[in-house]
Amino acid sequence: MPLLTQHIEDENDQYSLVASLDNVRNLSTILKAIHFREHATCFATKNGIKVTVENAKCVQANAFIQAGIFQEFTVQEESVTFRINLTVLLDCLSIFGSNPMPGTLTALRMCYQGYGYPLMLFLEEGGVVTVCKIHTQEPEETLDFDFCSTNVINKIILQSEGLREAFSELDMTSEVLQITMSPDKPYFRLSTFGNAGSSHLDYPKDSDLMEAFHCNQTQVNRYKISLLKPSTKALVLSCKVSIRTDYRGFLSLQYMIRNEDGQICFVEYYCCPDEEVPESS
Repeated sequence: MPLLTQHIEDENDQYSLVASLDNVRNLSTILKAIHFREHATCFATKNGIKVTVENAKCVQANAFIQAGIFQEFTVQEESVTFRINLTVLLDCLSIFGSNPMPGTLTALRMCYQGYGYPLMLFLEEGGVVTVCKIHTQEPEETLDFDFCSTNVINKIILQSEGLREAFSELDMTSEVLQITMSPDKPYFRLSTFGNAGSSHLDYPKDSDLMEAFHCNQTQVNRYKISLLKPSTKALVLSCKVSIRTDYRGFLSLQYMIRNEDGQICFVEYYCCPDEEVPESS
C-alpha cells in the first residue's frame, strides 16, 4: 500500500478533513470536468466531497466524489466548506505529470485543518513525496437552483456517445441551443439558429441510444451555447447523461463518469433558460 494511504490516527485528530487516494487521477479527472472558472467551492460531509463552480449566476457545475471512492475519508465536523483556486489545485494534483508511465500511480493524502488554514496535499510517486499548501478562502454562497426532482416535467437518459456526436456538430455561430422534449414527435430535438440557417437533430424515443424516456408534456427551451459549452468536458468523460427540465425550463445535465478503477462519479450542470420561446417555434 502506498505510504500516504497508511492510516495515521494521531494526525487525523487535528484535521477537519482527511482524504486519501491510491490514484490521484480518480480526483483530478472529475475536477477537470468542471474547470471552466478559476475558483471553486468545496463542501465535505461524511458522504463525500462536492465541488461547485459557477458562472454569471446562470450556470452551475457540481462534481460529486463519494466517500467510497477514497481509500480513507474522515470528516470531523458535520460539514466542512472552503473556497479554493481550482486552477492551482489541478496544477498541484498533476505535479508528477498528467500522463504517468504505465503501472505508475501517484498517491494523494489531502488534509484540511479548518477555517483560515491551507489545504495540504501530500503527493507520492515512486517513494518521492511532494507537499503542496494551497490557500483557502472564505466560501461564497452558491446559487440555489432549487431543482427538485418532484418539479421535473421531462427526463431522458442517453448514452453519451449520441450526445457527443451532436455537440461536435453544433453550429457554434448560433447563440442558443433550443431543446425540445415532448411525449410526441419529435420527442427529443436539438436545434441551432446560426449563420447558415436553422438545423435540427432529432432522437426517436426508441433509439438505441435512448436508455430512458419520461416526457409528460411538450417543452421548448433555449439556452445560451456559451453557457453549455463547458459541460462538453464532462460529456467527453461520461458514459451516460441524464437530461431533465423542470416547470420553469431550468436544465439539469447529469453525467455518469466511470473512473480508472471502474467506480462511478457524477458531474451535474444546471443552466437557466435564455428566453421565452414563441409558440410558433
